[in-house]
Amino acid sequence: MEKIVIKNQEYQVLNNYKDALNPEELEEKLTDYFDDFDYIFGDIAYNHLRLKGFNDPTNKNFKPYNDISKVEEYLAQNCAYGCRWFLISKIKG
Repeated sequence: MEKIVIKNQEYQVLNNYKDALNPEELEEKLTDYFDDFDYIFGDIAYNHLRLKGFNDPTNKNFKPYNDISKVEEYLAQNCAYGCRWFLISKIKG
């Protein structure tokens, strides 16, 4: 699987549907807000990158609405049908 480095943090690319992941654009958009998330989901809507953080239940910052098991539900309910999207996970350590 592909790995990328954004702001000195290594990520594993879990899914890159329709080649949505642009590391340069992600680096511009990614803020400190996302530091506590285990996963980052990005979708392209009207040529703009939108980001959402998700966590494993073991993360101390876990909230049910950010549960990684709900990423498919988020995609279906909050993203345009057939949109380009990606999912990356933080590599810890």
